[in-house]
Amino acid sequence: MTRDTDDITNADADPESNTDTNMHTGSNDETPSEATSSTITATVVSDGGTAGAEGADDVTLDPWGSSAVSDYEKLFTEFGIETFDDVLPSVPNPHYLMRRGVVFGHREYGPVAEALRNNDPAAALSGFMPTGDPHIGHKLVFDEIIWHQQRGADAYALIADLEAHAARGLTWSEIDEHARNYLLSLLALGFDPESGEIYRQSENRKLQNFAFELGSKANFSEFEGIYGFDSETNVAYMQSVITQMADILYPQLEEPKPTVIPVGPDQDPHVRFARDLAARMRFFKVTEAYASFELTDSERELVTAVYDERELYAEDASRPRCAEAATWLTDHLMISTGESGERVEGSENTQDGDTHISIDTVGIVVPDTVVESTIEKLENAGMEPLRPRVRFLDANATDEAFDALITAIEGEKRRYDEHIDAFELSAADATELAREVETNHGGYGFVAPSSTYHRFMTGLTGGKMSSSVPASHISLLDDPEKGYEKVKAATTGGRETAEKQRELGGKADECPVYELFAYLLANDDDLLVTEVYDECVSGDRLCGNCKEQAAELMQAFLEEHQEKRKEVQSLLDDLDISLTSDRRSIAPGDTTDTDSTDNEDN
Repeated sequence: MTRDTDDITNADADPESNTDTNMHTGSNDETPSEATSSTITATVVSDGGTAGAEGADDVTLDPWGSSAVSDYEKLFTEFGIETFDDVLPSVPNPHYLMRRGVVFGHREYGPVAEALRNNDPAAALSGFMPTGDPHIGHKLVFDEIIWHQQRGADAYALIADLEAHAARGLTWSEIDEHARNYLLSLLALGFDPESGEIYRQSENRKLQNFAFELGSKANFSEFEGIYGFDSETNVAYMQSVITQMADILYPQLEEPKPTVIPVGPDQDPHVRFARDLAARMRFFKVTEAYASFELTDSERELVTAVYDERELYAEDASRPRCAEAATWLTDHLMISTGESGERVEGSENTQDGDTHISIDTVGIVVPDTVVESTIEKLENAGMEPLRPRVRFLDANATDEAFDALITAIEGEKRRYDEHIDAFELSAADATELAREVETNHGGYGFVAPSSTYHRFMTGLTGGKMSSSVPASHISLLDDPEKGYEKVKAATTGGRETAEKQRELGGKADECPVYELFAYLLANDDDLLVTEVYDECVSGDRLCGNCKEQAAELMQAFLEEHQEKRKEVQSLLDDLDISLTSDRRSIAPGDTTDTDSTDNEDN
């Protein structure tokens, strides 16, 4: 079939048409690359939904709200998400989504990467709320799960039907239909059900039993603080959250292992809550201490630095005293402080508009409150020796487990009523020993679940993808010809005319069509992504031909994917999973409405 590559629509200003009308909508004069773009050589990956994402909240992360992030940098500074670039070198043969910065952040992914490198046990899990057709945004998560499975991790894919019913108000017949479509696409993309596990929340009794147990470690105030629930929120809604926490820990019910949950950043509240609950389920908490008192992380950093300087102040450097450390630390503080309340090594200086004063010699940045609390603890400990040790705190241990831990610790140790101090173990060895004793005595020994975060795709019409705007997204069930037409009608980052495009270059950083290449159409071909980007920003590539190339690739992808869906139908039918619920569709009560199509993955 021949196409007219100069054909344009009112969706954007196509410079190849030589029109003088600026018609590209949903873009923003500020490119996403000015904030937190990621690169492969010269190729800049856009923020995926940040440009023109009207109403995007750059601070609040809502698992059931609008999937738009206007400032990815704040996810690092305000929520503690780590940049994926930091861990990327340790990932064996990383997926192209990782290489191109589409996967932009993580929480403690290092242990998962290490397990993959060493062929050690690991797991990957993500869930899908069946509220509509699977689309190209869901494919990002499908691909991540399958990639981990192909590298030896246990893979889990779940249908979050309890959440769909409780939080979105879908009937069970609607859920059944959507669930089948999700699973067909997952299998068509390469998920191996023989080496992985697929389940529905409503059909998994083991999961439900564990969710009930996990609920004993959560309270309503947390639901208020994390999710904004109130007295009008129905109990089923809250129960669905606990079920999701159980989902996240489900791969570790048989044995603890590093587990990654690939999600969008809007799901981070679930990940953080699950990490907290995993810690609360442990028999023992392992910390590093220097005396009888407990330390916060910031206090521990300061005490470690002070201990390292013990030869400067201790009468006996092999046995420094807490009082000596307190006196030395006090003597090396300057009286005045900056507005930020932080001190740094060196002379008085200004950082971010605040004045900072130094702690001589130690050379670490610590808030005033940390210095004051640390000195107070050291002074109260008096002549107690300042000595590094690992501490096993009794959290939920049985008497038998506590006694077994004491026996298992080698070298010097001291037992107290609710903790044990060990002086010849590293923190890493102590953590593994505690987990071994726990699992041998009926505990789970959970490893804190890890997560990866992918950027949201920009809608084809600009702004975020929306299920209420069919032209803004492409369903994996779209007729291939329709997919072609949607790409041809898409907004671009092109200039008003071909002449300006050739002179100034296109704005690939805010172009949904370029995103299609980077996120999907180029597949594993980084050279194609680089070529598209470089030709666009240099002015050598015009939007008409670029959209034609993307549209043809999209049509071919949909044709191939839908053919594979037909091929795996018998495979799905043979799986031990029910796709016909016999539950009655009783109205679940209050629901959360959203028109976002990217926040349906757990």
